Amino acid sequence: MSDLNQHANEDSEVSKPESRYARQIRFPPIGPSGQLKLQQSHALIVGCGALGSVIANTLARSGVGKLRLIDRDFLEKSNLQRQVLYDEEDVKSGLPKAVAAANRLRRINSEIAIEAIVADVDASNLEAYCADVDVILDGSDNFEIRFLLNDVSVKLSIPWIYGGCLGADGQTMTILPGESACLNCLMLDGPPPPGTTPTCDSYGILSPIINVIASIQSNEAIKILSGNRNSVSRKLNVFALWDNEVRQLDVSSLRDRVDCPTCKQHTYQWLNGDRGSHSAVLCGRNAVQLSFPERQTISLSELSARLKELGRVESNAFLLRFYIEEYVLTIFPDGRAIVSGTDDVAMARKLYSQYLGN
Repeated sequence: MSDLNQHANEDSEVSKPESRYARQIRFPPIGPSGQLKLQQSHALIVGCGALGSVIANTLARSGVGKLRLIDRDFLEKSNLQRQVLYDEEDVKSGLPKAVAAANRLRRINSEIAIEAIVADVDASNLEAYCADVDVILDGSDNFEIRFLLNDVSVKLSIPWIYGGCLGADGQTMTILPGESACLNCLMLDGPPPPGTTPTCDSYGILSPIINVIASIQSNEAIKILSGNRNSVSRKLNVFALWDNEVRQLDVSSLRDRVDCPTCKQHTYQWLNGDRGSHSAVLCGRNAVQLSFPERQTISLSELSARLKELGRVESNAFLLRFYIEEYVLTIFPDGRAIVSGTDDVAMARKLYSQYLGN
């Protein structure tokens, strides 16, 4: 083909209505039919922070027809180091993350539908949010939400893509109900007890690992939504970015575990509310109590050592008090906590997750 004809064909391709996605369409596994499927698809992103903002940005630019964004939080200046959708003006605006993200994405791609939901995802509302979506992407910051996502994914037969990062390390796995192991297959004992593992606030996090993990999550979603399900990874992908190490763990054998309460027994303990946190606003005290019936006993002395670097800590044999900004977290050995300084359950849960892990 002559250069002239080649350029003519290229111009013709770019002049089509889908020219925004011309380079993507030219990738053989996508093609025109795959792009059409993307434009007709619906993705749910739970969490619009570090992972979620990268995922939302990528899927919006890829032409996924509808994005539903859910986040319970507001922006803070410290978010800007790794949450790529936002800038200083967004922080000054005081808008919730989901709303700020939707505003930015509409400026990026006005051809798709974007729904912003400011809510705290829990067992009472997640199933409704997932009812009409084709894929669920994890942009959350704690394992309680991830186990909820796992339950609803298997129950409704909707693929979901797990991702998590800490420091310069990250991991991701795609769960295909009925085809692959689920998160509960990997972690039958549930998440680690609060205070026993570091968090992003206590250990820190580098933005490059966020972009790596979120990009893989986005790529997996594009495979699913464009009709390339056979190309989806069935492995747990683990990255130690600082140490230049990448591992892929074959977890396919775990899907044969008959004791998995989610994909084998179908009891959906997290989605049914049998597991997970329980909260109550304490009348007249401007405080919220969070209780975790399934939690193991935690070491107050170990927790004290971890939190002392972040704020003032007072403790005795029966409880620990952690002072951070205008809040006081009173934590008991069974994992129960009273968060003083707010009557907002979502804020109390955020603080608990932020400083104790889950």
